[in-house]
Amino acid sequence: MDHQELEEGETLALDFTKLKKVASCGEDLIPAVAQDIDTGEVLIVGYANELALQTARAEKMATFWSTSRNELWIKGKTSGDFLEIHEIRVNCEQNSVLYRVRPKGKGACHTKDSTGQARSGCYYRVLQGNGTLRHENLPFPT
Repeated sequence: MDHQELEEGETLALDFTKLKKVASCGEDLIPAVAQDIDTGEVLIVGYANELALQTARAEKMATFWSTSRNELWIKGKTSGDFLEIHEIRVNCEQNSVLYRVRPKGKGACHTKDSTGQARSGCYYRVLQGNGTLRHENLPFPT
């Protein structure tokens, strides 16, 4: 499946091998979720190693370890769509972090909507009862 269909299509094609790929990237990682502090919308789920977490704390910007490029990724460094950290939470088992952020750009997702605008977050499709995906263009409920 090409990237266009994967990112914009209505066909469900979940990557159930993702965690295997994450485990084989050679880094010790934990899930890192970025959530809009004002709306509660989950914007991105990524992964962080110690360097990413240290950088996030120092820069006050959501920072991840890119498992596809195997490098540090400060969200917005290239696009300008930064996620300013207001709080970092740690879960009960201390095996994931929650970045509570305020977006400082046009959106958080690398994909664009039909008008060419960056999407607010990466969860812009709804899984329907028949197994297909529907674009949800409405604002995230608050």
